Amino acid sequence: MNIAGLDVSAKELVVVVSVKGKAGKAKTFENTATGHQAIIRLLSKYKGESRVCLEATGIYHFDLAVALSRADGIEVMVINPKVAHNFAKVLMKRSKTDAVDAAILASYGESMPFEAWQRPADDTITLRAIARRITALTKLKTQTKNQIHALTAIRETPDIVIKHIHELLDVLEKQINEHRDSALKLIRQHAELSQALALITSIKGIANASAVQILAELMILPPDMTAKQWVAFAGLDPRQFESGSSVAKKPRISKAGNKFIRQAVYMPALVATRYETHIKAYYQHLIGDNGLKKIQAVCAVMRKLLHAIHGMLKTNKTFDGGRFYSLPVQVNSQSIL
Repeated sequence: MNIAGLDVSAKELVVVVSVKGKAGKAKTFENTATGHQAIIRLLSKYKGESRVCLEATGIYHFDLAVALSRADGIEVMVINPKVAHNFAKVLMKRSKTDAVDAAILASYGESMPFEAWQRPADDTITLRAIARRITALTKLKTQTKNQIHALTAIRETPDIVIKHIHELLDVLEKQINEHRDSALKLIRQHAELSQALALITSIKGIANASAVQILAELMILPPDMTAKQWVAFAGLDPRQFESGSSVAKKPRISKAGNKFIRQAVYMPALVATRYETHIKAYYQHLIGDNGLKKIQAVCAVMRKLLHAIHGMLKTNKTFDGGRFYSLPVQVNSQSIL
């Protein structure tokens, strides 16, 4: 059995292959589809099956893990970065480079029990790709709108420039709608996704457009993840920073997670604080009674929405506002008198 440790970063992948306990020289590849295939070809040169150990590094490891899991003769294990960090401490490694990290992951794969990574269903992987393209197009659409506003404020801007920007805006809008229709069609062809869509849209403030983005990110996560793990994976968990008696910074969300989940949940949370009675009451309670700023209260609503969605999908039940937040009891002063 060959064990490969794979250090993942945004642009590069560093691989160390260990054969019969002897680690080879580190090799570097690009973190692209071409680089992924090059790693597969490298591993195929070794006799026997290969096991690859890598860290869950936000959004950068997923496509690589999918590509490796599809290849014949390769098994993948994705571990928590904290586990790898603590393992490195046990080995008493003094240096930290990509090559050293890859070698540590290879050692972990050799000495620790192997837990194979479960690749999500192909439909959910496709949905994720479509949803992220919608996100990219929406961002470009916003930038284009801002350009129109700036250029129309300048008299010297030629009419042809304004015309072409408006045409680009129409193209972007058309592509966004087509991608969204494609995503909804895919969801409705898949029983589990279709049921999840119906549950999520039972929350006032989440329509089909937002539900597509939320589902695309949440449905690829391992089914045994808890609601707290969802929150941490989204980077919405509060981070404390205290040291001694003199350093005590205000808690902030960690943002050490999947930004696409945060983006997907932000607008629904904002809308729900206006139109969903129980969520609105919870939002006002956080501001009025707990003294939170508006953005802090919105982040708290986002966290609780993830908990609610997790429970809804697990129990197959629609949104229950009373479980989200119990409305304060209104005391009738006349009845007291």
